[in-house]
Amino acid sequence: MKRDDLIVVRGGGDLATGVVHRLWSAGLRVLVLETAHPAAIRRQVSLCEAVYEGETAVEGMRGIRVETLADADAVWAQNAVPILIDPTGACLPQARPAVLVDAIIAKKNLGTTREMAPLTIALGPGFTAGQDVNVVVETKRGHKLGRIIREGSAAPNSGVPGIIGGYGAERVLHAQAAGIFRNLHSIADFVEAGEAVAEIETPDGQRLPVVTQISGILRGLLRDGYPVTKGFKVADVDPRRAELENCFLISDKARCIAGSVLELIAAACWN
Repeated sequence: MKRDDLIVVRGGGDLATGVVHRLWSAGLRVLVLETAHPAAIRRQVSLCEAVYEGETAVEGMRGIRVETLADADAVWAQNAVPILIDPTGACLPQARPAVLVDAIIAKKNLGTTREMAPLTIALGPGFTAGQDVNVVVETKRGHKLGRIIREGSAAPNSGVPGIIGGYGAERVLHAQAAGIFRNLHSIADFVEAGEAVAEIETPDGQRLPVVTQISGILRGLLRDGYPVTKGFKVADVDPRRAELENCFLISDKARCIAGSVLELIAAACWN
């Protein structure tokens, strides 16, 4: 295959997967780079689940874990997306991508540089367009969501989740202590305010309940058995009872961001 039409996306979480799905739908060739132990909450719509399961599917798009860059050709031949465990981007000199998208959403730069590809795009805060990468895309919900930033940075991380159904911080659950995460529910379950959705198994043998403040649909839930630190994001409750199918669909936020990435790539191709 030709490497000069390759798009590499660092990260396989829900926002990254929204971007990959848009590029895949446009017929573009994409490779996803992930860590060995990704921690996605919205696992039903995250390609990084293939790291654990070997294969996953999101809205008709298959993601398949590969062991080496050479294995990616067979996956592309199936019109699927290869996911390679390569958190540092060690394969990039060999892959020679035309475009690199940092979609890790770490709120900081974990090593992406402009030298990694002719066009480098970063999603969200932690990057400066023109310095770390060529272009930054705004990820904060609101009027500027998806805005293309060619000079400067995205809005800084406020630490406050976007409002959904009238709730912001209340809809996101965090680990109250370090330990091993243990599920008591599954994604798409309906939970009541005050109910434990999971437990944290601490090193001293305690099992601390992770309790939701609001009633709603469990839209996101960390994998059972994942080691967490205090404050780690572990679950997401959607208060809108009618939105059950959204547990299995790419979000409006991800689609908006994906549109901006596709716009940038299309502009680079035509120019």
